Amino acid sequence: MKKIERNRLSRRGLLQGIGLGTAGLMLDRYGMQPAFAQDGMSALPAYTGPGANPYWNAVGPYATYPQKLPLLRLTDRPVQLETPRHYFNQVFTPNEATFVRYHLPGEPNSVDMTKWRLQLEGEVTKPLSLSLADLLNKFEPVEVAAVMQCSGNSRSFFQPRVPGGQWGNGAMANALWTGVRLSDLIKAAGLKAGAVEIQFQGLDFGKGPKGYGSHAFMKSWSIDDPILEQAIVAYAMNGEPLPMLNGFPVRMVFPGKFATYWLKHVTWIRVLDHKDSNFWMARAYRIPDTANGATTPEAVARGEVRMIPIGSVNLPVRSFLVSPDGSSKIPAGLPTMIRGIAFSGTGPVVKVEISPDNGRSWHPAALGKDYGPYSFRTWHALWTPRKPGQYTLAVRATDAHGHRQPDKAIWNPGGYLLNNILRQSLTVGPAA
Repeated sequence: MKKIERNRLSRRGLLQGIGLGTAGLMLDRYGMQPAFAQDGMSALPAYTGPGANPYWNAVGPYATYPQKLPLLRLTDRPVQLETPRHYFNQVFTPNEATFVRYHLPGEPNSVDMTKWRLQLEGEVTKPLSLSLADLLNKFEPVEVAAVMQCSGNSRSFFQPRVPGGQWGNGAMANALWTGVRLSDLIKAAGLKAGAVEIQFQGLDFGKGPKGYGSHAFMKSWSIDDPILEQAIVAYAMNGEPLPMLNGFPVRMVFPGKFATYWLKHVTWIRVLDHKDSNFWMARAYRIPDTANGATTPEAVARGEVRMIPIGSVNLPVRSFLVSPDGSSKIPAGLPTMIRGIAFSGTGPVVKVEISPDNGRSWHPAALGKDYGPYSFRTWHALWTPRKPGQYTLAVRATDAHGHRQPDKAIWNPGGYLLNNILRQSLTVGPAA
């Protein structure tokens, strides 16, 4: 995480970017409903060649929402939108193409910035009520490039299948986040001796799962967790105000951790004197307390699996082959550029390898610019297929701590932590 020059994102510049000064961002309620794309726009084609996943993205219609390009809609209550494959052929995911994931059906569609305040309360010596202008002018700005990945990214590939949002590989994004250190806010508020956990709550609302009492989405960290020193309260994404559906006016950023903790529209930061027992901490987003979070359906059915919060682990190392995508033939004898991205929550990616023969042999790919340990790292390699036929490309990444993608997929009942080697079938035709 690095400091930034204050003139890069001044109060005036950011408010001009919002376009409404201190009047706030207001989106018409009906304007938040999805508009479906024109005829001819549909889910990306299914791909069923040897060794390939059945598809790369989720299977769903394209829909457009305010501030968003056409994205693949999983559900509209709550809103779940997946990013199509081709937007990952770059380091930073465009704001308007970034995936959307809500947990409750009442996503906010207006924020009156003349009234909105970020509240720091609970076991603190000096409760704070901060406007966006306060965050911009009273605290040092910092920025970090970090991958935001939904815990259930790639869930649709689990075998046996598991319940939950059936995401393809597009529930992830990489952005340059700008904001203020959470630790600076906590320091300004001051912790009381009885502080145990810090809880975060945003503006989304509505009825939750059956038996769930409160109509709010809340996540917490232990006051001693090292991630609190890395966390920022972000007010800008890729140099622009946050899109409404990605958390305007501010959201939490926990580099290297799953996005379930990256609360959108964060408005309340509470210091608790007890362990948080709300549904989203005590029962939801939990993984087996095993190596790589792996288990079996039989072990779960027998009640043999101890479950722990997913916040206890970092994002596993992953790599994705973005292009070619198998939608057209490749001519034999001509070089083809293979491109993709890789990342890890435990350290920077230091090696990416590709295999043109379904994993029998591996060859190094060239790495793109390093934007920090939590960012996407682009990679590319030139491949020349010598003769026509069916080929299966594979890609794997290794991070600085020696973590390398496994070939065998793991399984757990939540559909989390998938990071096995991905494959893409390609058809090579004769040169014209």
